Amino acid sequence: MESLQAAMQFNAEDEDTLKGKYLIFTVGKELYGMEIRNITEIIGIQPITAVPEMPLYIKGLTNLRGKVIPVMDARLRFQKEQKEYDDRTCIIVVESNDQTIGLIVDSVSEVLVLNDEDISPTPEITKTGHKYIKGIGKSGGSVKLLLDCERLVSDEALDGLAPSA
Repeated sequence: MESLQAAMQFNAEDEDTLKGKYLIFTVGKELYGMEIRNITEIIGIQPITAVPEMPLYIKGLTNLRGKVIPVMDARLRFQKEQKEYDDRTCIIVVESNDQTIGLIVDSVSEVLVLNDEDISPTPEITKTGHKYIKGIGKSGGSVKLLLDCERLVSDEALDGLAPSA
């Protein structure tokens, strides 16, 4: 995980160097990708305080160096079977539209450069069923579902729960 974090360090002013870079991670048996520019860090599982009357996929709140952020379990949000967290489970801290959330994933694997020709539009079969997918990345003979960070952090269940960045 340290090499991934080193690969993700960047100067916020250097947007061009981030273009086409995606963090690849697993949720269940699927590979997902998220644009690096929306990720502030990757951390291990932290203590999470449950919040009453939230959907099951909103695990609660965690304290990240004095900043309280909501935490969403990607497995549950993407309607996969719940499983125990292990030493590969981590939280990807995502920021978009001045909102910050933690996204629990099964594991992170690599930072990958995907050119425009490596990305296909979301197929019709997933448009209604998966509002968080903005495209399909193809690399090394495998498919990665590319997430839309704006939609992820603006999940209606997070209203009033996610403090502004």
